Amino acid sequence: MEIGFIGLGAMGGPMAANLAAGQLTKVWNRTADVAVSHQQEHGTLAVTDLQDLGDVEVVCSCLPTDVEVAAIADVLGPMLAPGTVWIDHTSGDPRGARDVAAALDANGVRYLDAPVSGGTDGAVAGTLTTMIGGEEAVLEQVRPVLERMATSIVHVGPVGAGMAVKAVNNALLATSLWAAAEGLAALTKAGVPASTALEVINAATGRSFATEVLLPEHALTREFPVTFALSLLAKDVGLAQAVLEDAQVDGQVLRLVDQLTRSASEELGPDAGHVELVRIIEQAAGVELR
Repeated sequence: MEIGFIGLGAMGGPMAANLAAGQLTKVWNRTADVAVSHQQEHGTLAVTDLQDLGDVEVVCSCLPTDVEVAAIADVLGPMLAPGTVWIDHTSGDPRGARDVAAALDANGVRYLDAPVSGGTDGAVAGTLTTMIGGEEAVLEQVRPVLERMATSIVHVGPVGAGMAVKAVNNALLATSLWAAAEGLAALTKAGVPASTALEVINAATGRSFATEVLLPEHALTREFPVTFALSLLAKDVGLAQAVLEDAQVDGQVLRLVDQLTRSASEELGPDAGHVELVRIIEQAAGVELR
């Protein structure tokens, strides 16, 4: 099965590398030099023209938003043979996913929205979780492809459902990160070291991915590695808010988290990692989490 992979960023790059270990994988990136470097490092086949992906059986995309996916699908879609499957790993708008699916369907191309979770470490290890929106029969057709990148593959509903679940998941991540950092700042000021507080919390009912991984490994170490951009987290929380609005659910908590995360992204800038929002809490409280 010949695969085309579009988008070689922090997540897409290692995902394409895992695919290339098992079958021919052509790679295309908006910055062509990135594709060439990927070919040299991972044995993929770099292409500079989208037309060179016209003969693949599966297209995978991993781009910043569904807007970029739609633009590329408009160009590449008519070149693909009927029966080709497009797996979109972008964390995008469920409504945009449905629009792309409809446009591709006009050319006989089947579409799955398949955003992933697990961070860059999971992308490298091939242990991602992917949530799939679309037809189950199409998922089963490409399951061997997905299994090279993910260990948890869950069909969650029709087209757009995968992106909806991903948006809500990341909104919950943001919520737990804000709440945990605020709580630790208060405990620090009360004389409890953040590391000691986390030892208790992570053995109790307040634990979360934020307390178990992000805060101890990214914030308390003062390293703040950029494994996921704060701007992308803010985008996803905004998408989750839209999911709630479409469902006519009054999301009072997520509405506040949306406002806080967008404000933090604007304050810290486009190069900030998502855990750096902790710095804003520290600054306001006059403490440093250790």
